[in-house]
Amino acid sequence: MKNSTPDRPIALIVGASRGLGFAVATEYLRLGYEVYGTVRSDAHTPLHDLREAGSDALHIERVDVTSTGEIAALHDRLAAQLRGRTIDVLFVVAGVSLAPQEARAIDMSDTDIVTTMLTNAIAPLRVIEGLDDLVGPDATIAVMSSGQGSIGRNETGGFEVYRASKAALNQLTRSYAARRGADRPLLLMAPGWVQTDMGGTGAPLNVSESIPALVATVEHQRGIPGLRYLDRHGEPIPW
Repeated sequence: MKNSTPDRPIALIVGASRGLGFAVATEYLRLGYEVYGTVRSDAHTPLHDLREAGSDALHIERVDVTSTGEIAALHDRLAAQLRGRTIDVLFVVAGVSLAPQEARAIDMSDTDIVTTMLTNAIAPLRVIEGLDDLVGPDATIAVMSSGQGSIGRNETGGFEVYRASKAALNQLTRSYAARRGADRPLLLMAPGWVQTDMGGTGAPLNVSESIPALVATVEHQRGIPGLRYLDRHGEPIPW
């Protein structure tokens, strides 16, 4: 376990093992951040490969975001490593999609529905609340939402439970912002439909077309308090 490096800003990427989260972690490393990336299990991931390739500014922590106990344990480990420093960017990327586009909500199992809602909607808020005192007062908090979470844009249907989970995430984040006040930038980010294990090979965007632009948008929003729901280019998305 290494302690943080005082001369670098700190980014915590929750859900960084592969896919979008891995790309976000890689981009913050490129920008000169010290990055703490979380993985869900002890399995070897692309994030471990990156660390083994010599990324000394990368630290890997394990947490299952659906477990409040594991979030609390992550808090304590991070507090010990940060030694009074605070996180400059908290980006919660972890999420799941457990059904194909055409699957109807009424046909999904109760277990898959609950897992999707817990992981995509409830867990990000638990992470934000649970790590709040480690996040700097002027830090940026970002959560990976989706354009499919927009109720106003839903004219085609599909991905019913996934859509509902992202809409719920957006609503819960608005409630958090109303309760907490607009003291920090709080961003719900939509990366577009991206080719990943979750997005599939038929998605129109690859990771390099989405994530660098998305991270640049998050960086551009630093220091601007308030809740915003944005696409990767910084354009507002209708709720």
